[in-house]
Amino acid sequence: MTEQANNNTVFTSGNETRPRIAFLLGDCTGIGPELVAKILAEGKMAEHARLVVVGDARVLNRGVRDAKVDFKWNRVGSVSAIDWYNGIVPVIDLNNIDPIKFPQGVSSSESGKLTGDTLAYAIGLAQRDEVDGITFAPLNKRALYDGGWKFRDEHQMFAHLLGHNGHFSEMNVLDGQWMTRVTSHVSLRQAVDQITPQRIEDSLKLADWAMKAAGIEKPRIAVAALNPHNGENGLFGTEEIEIIRPTVEKMAAQGIDCKGPFASDTVYIKAFEGAYDSVLSMYHDQGQIATKLRGFNRGVTITAGLRTVFTTPAHGTAFDIVGKGVANTGATENAIMLAVKMAGRRRAEPNPAA
Repeated sequence: MTEQANNNTVFTSGNETRPRIAFLLGDCTGIGPELVAKILAEGKMAEHARLVVVGDARVLNRGVRDAKVDFKWNRVGSVSAIDWYNGIVPVIDLNNIDPIKFPQGVSSSESGKLTGDTLAYAIGLAQRDEVDGITFAPLNKRALYDGGWKFRDEHQMFAHLLGHNGHFSEMNVLDGQWMTRVTSHVSLRQAVDQITPQRIEDSLKLADWAMKAAGIEKPRIAVAALNPHNGENGLFGTEEIEIIRPTVEKMAAQGIDCKGPFASDTVYIKAFEGAYDSVLSMYHDQGQIATKLRGFNRGVTITAGLRTVFTTPAHGTAFDIVGKGVANTGATENAIMLAVKMAGRRRAEPNPAA
């Protein structure tokens, strides 16, 4: 990278309100480095967040090459050493990933291990209150697991590293709609067994809290049915009658604005038309399919319920387009903006499900 000025706005130190966000490059074999480079070169996110890149500068250089951009940056030894007001991108260079060893577009367990190591380092920064949130570019769950981080997904990894024992969940956000779920990265057979009154109750509490923390004053939550046609009054299953509806009514009586269950093949239409702020799905793909069809390149994934704010684009490493310079930054920009909102209120709004 040449020492060329970027478009960042130069701020003064007075009345600083922008949260400090650790910005991670994701798996170096995917489109993450390119996404980060494009966003940093454009510079508009600096109006909202104090971004510090955490990772290997050589990987960032790969992203700069792929994106065909340039900007001014400098290495810093710690967050406390950063001058946030000179318009220069700070980089905490971990010098832990040599991208030459990892071909683009090819999953690598070693790259997955090092991606996990970088995430763990950023979590340490958050635990010491050196950053207010973490936004990471796409990673590869299989590579992470094969690299030694033996968790079903990164969300489980985060909870483990933070010593979190309460309820937490992956959520997706698109165009102001929050897609929340009772079960996540498990088989469909396991998911059905995990749909219990307690999990539904915890999920509704967490969804209500997370949306309020993001600035939605009175979240409206629709709850999806498990079975076709909402169970058809018990003809296709009794979970709606015996488990879901009684729990929804219980939580509504406690002050959460939730309704349902509704047939899952129509409830998302109502939500996207504005009738609700969120749909609580019973299993992962029930909500993911609807969300990704609506806007694959705009959706954000958040790990809700943990002390640290984590956001990432909802899409993956996109091995089919890596290195071509065509990756769309929309979802990653949205992830940064959601981290900004959540980080600003994480201390003022404690999670009731934690």
